Amino acid sequence: MGFVVPKAVGNAVMRNRVRRRLRHLVLGQLAATPLGTAVVVRALPPAASRPAELPADFVAAWGKTLQRLHRRSTSQSPAASSSL
Repeated sequence: MGFVVPKAVGNAVMRNRVRRRLRHLVLGQLAATPLGTAVVVRALPPAASRPAELPADFVAAWGKTLQRLHRRSTSQSPAASSSL
């Protein structure tokens, strides 16, 4: 798990606060995430200016990401990946 919180989010205190909130939110979603999945979470400036919306936005984005990951893994058939 990696976090990218750019300076556009705010000063160092605000960036660390956002990072801590994101880390807490990620821990709640890890059970639904396939093992071995590498994820980088990038915070946008509204993460600091509208902290009340962060949990709902994060859960929605995480759900969309898992759906895309699932679709990608199911669309790749074993026959397509063989080199026969």
